Amino acid sequence: MRAPVCVTVLVWLLSDARQFTEEEMSAVRQRIKSMFYHAYNSYLDNAFPYDELRPLTCDGQDTWGSFSLTLIDALDTLLVLGNQTEFQRVASLLQDTVDFDIDVNASVFETNIRVVGGLLSAHLLSGRAGMQLEPGWPCSGPLLRMADDAARKLLPAFQTPTGMPYGTVNLLKGVSPTETPVTCTAGVGTFILEFATLSRLTGDPTFENAARQALRALWKTRSDIGLVGNHIDILSKKWVAQDAGIGAGVDSYFEYLVKGAILLQDEELLNMFLEYDRAIQNYTRFDDWYLWVQMHKGTVSMPVFQSLEAFWPGLQSLLGNLDSAVRTFQNYYSVWRQFGGLPEFYSIPQGYTVDKREGYPLRPELIESAMYLFRATGDHTYLQLGLDALESIEKITRTPCGYASVKDLRDHQLDNRMESFFLAETIKYLYLLFDPAHFLHGGAAEGDGSWEEGGEDRQCVLGAGGFIFNTEAHPLDPAALYCCSRHAQDRQELRDILLSLPKEKKKTRSKPAAKHTEDPPHGPSVSIALKPGEKKTPPLLSCPVQPFSARLSILGQVFTDNT
Repeated sequence: MRAPVCVTVLVWLLSDARQFTEEEMSAVRQRIKSMFYHAYNSYLDNAFPYDELRPLTCDGQDTWGSFSLTLIDALDTLLVLGNQTEFQRVASLLQDTVDFDIDVNASVFETNIRVVGGLLSAHLLSGRAGMQLEPGWPCSGPLLRMADDAARKLLPAFQTPTGMPYGTVNLLKGVSPTETPVTCTAGVGTFILEFATLSRLTGDPTFENAARQALRALWKTRSDIGLVGNHIDILSKKWVAQDAGIGAGVDSYFEYLVKGAILLQDEELLNMFLEYDRAIQNYTRFDDWYLWVQMHKGTVSMPVFQSLEAFWPGLQSLLGNLDSAVRTFQNYYSVWRQFGGLPEFYSIPQGYTVDKREGYPLRPELIESAMYLFRATGDHTYLQLGLDALESIEKITRTPCGYASVKDLRDHQLDNRMESFFLAETIKYLYLLFDPAHFLHGGAAEGDGSWEEGGEDRQCVLGAGGFIFNTEAHPLDPAALYCCSRHAQDRQELRDILLSLPKEKKKTRSKPAAKHTEDPPHGPSVSIALKPGEKKTPPLLSCPVQPFSARLSILGQVFTDNT
């Protein structure tokens, strides 16, 4: 039976949407920068080196692992806002002060998306930030080594019979013998972006293999109607919580199947998501809301909207499902207009908050979807939504020492916490919403430093667009992964082909050329043309597709401009 919907949906008059001028958008960007620096400087002045700022008492607290989490999470936001000087200072500071070899129990999920993701993103943006780069960057560098170090501390959690990871790991001692085997679905399926990036930059497949094994193990546990639950026992593979939906505990699993497919050009991941999406649309969607249902029967178990679900319209836009994305976004934004924020849980039948779930911890998901939908449609309505969000946050949550989570949206009572994702995600997505020409959108003009050179012999084109944001809004450059993995693989294939040349052919070469079988010199001294009557020898491997470096292929023999 379809659940009744009692919420008055915001009337969507696209034709009447206010049109923002560039001057107005620039003014909003300045307001967003001011918001960031009020929060960021308050953290530095009152909370560093703790993980988070407590904005009501103007002090700090450790929450996720005691490694200055807010500073790591906010590092790439500094560059997004154009502050190269502070980016350089903080990147150097983190290298000198952060140590992951500590006796601390850390969330595997949170450490991955915030710390590993933040360090990888900062590493990939180091060139644009004007930092001194190691030879071969982005395939090497100090921030990459820090990300590698942090990720290796998480690997013991994956050493299970199923390959699905525990939820918590001690960074010094590994997994405790008393650690619970029950973890949320997202805690199993939210690693492929960071771990594959790390593997392809460093050449160590351990991380990507671990993430893929976890994904494939989780895929095999779906129900007969194609759904997954909320919490699973990673040892027995039995579902402990059997509520299926797109919100808390599940959300980023679906997000990473889509974004992983795009980042890695991976058909397996895309097919996984598409099969899930068919079941989601069939069993959980009601009037462009997404409810929670029993994973085996498809019957409604919780007719609620959770604030974490607000990422879904943005994800739909990546797949081109714009009509559905726009309608769902309308529903979600109507809730924001009702309260000045999104409550953690919202009862769809009652049209009101759920008891003990009335808070808004400055989450970014609705703003994130607005950014994607504005990029997809160009509709300035989404800019108005962003401006409304900016003014709500300023009016309701600003304190003398930063911005505070809202404990209760009904009376706007505040809580003494500013999570690191406020600087990493909420402000970043707000800024990018109002900056359509930003380099992360691929919007910079040619000649304006819109791309960089990198890799071995600086043959790779980096930063030209197509960035993929992890679930903590840390941008990853697909070109860097290609540069460090595929380019090295292609060069090895080239060497194999050259080494496989027939001996008779090698004898026809001059003596200087014969000394350089693996790296023949430039110029016409080496001919690869067939002699009269000579038969063509097929190569062992076909010429690989190389969009980032020139390749010539003549009669099956492959060479490059530096061989």
